Amino acid sequence: MECIVRFEVKYMQEIKRLRGLLFIEKGKKPDTQQLIEMFNDMNYHVALTDPDKLLFTPAAAGAEFEYIRVTELDTGEAKYTEDRDLKKVIGSLMPQRPPGL
Repeated sequence: MECIVRFEVKYMQEIKRLRGLLFIEKGKKPDTQQLIEMFNDMNYHVALTDPDKLLFTPAAAGAEFEYIRVTELDTGEAKYTEDRDLKKVIGSLMPQRPPGL
């Protein structure tokens, strides 16, 4: 089954919105290793920095980009799409920890 991966690559002066394609088992989402291998095939050598946000950063110093963030996983069935507004609302409702705890 195909999975279209939509992602953003942040460079110093711009953000490029790109797509990749993965083949996965029906009913499953791609795992982080599959995403890393896809990015490696595209000459983006990355490591997973934030699994919750699907944020990847360069694996080696001197890379031309700052980070890659997956914005959508489209398998033709259920989609993973980041909802920034929902995250802001939830974040404002969560109790804040005092610094130092």
